[in-house]
Amino acid sequence: MKRAAYKPLLLASLLLLGPGHGLAEADAPWPVAGQQGLIRMVIVPAEQARERAAYVRQIQRLCEPDRTCFINFYTNSSGAPLAVPLPDAIDREATAVFRRSSKQGAESLRWSCRLQQPEPNCF
Repeated sequence: MKRAAYKPLLLASLLLLGPGHGLAEADAPWPVAGQQGLIRMVIVPAEQARERAAYVRQIQRLCEPDRTCFINFYTNSSGAPLAVPLPDAIDREATAVFRRSSKQGAESLRWSCRLQQPEPNCF
């Protein structure tokens, strides 16, 4: 499948599979804790941690179209201060990993197994 075909398929499937909250809350930017190399670390509001559509909106906000983009998502239930490298309290709360490779022409959003999403390929 060509690269251009991946994006509409992923976005359509993500939007169809997840419920959302009100637009104002869902559209608020999530904090970026920092970046190491190409990977950005983003903090997810706990109430949106299982909402695919919310992740898609943030990915669209954070990633330029058709450009390589790597994001690791985490919650921060302990309120630990944001720093890079991430404090252990945040690092243990991974929720999802987004990878888009412009070179490979592919993208994926994988969930943490701790969220118990109906996904066969969790980490």
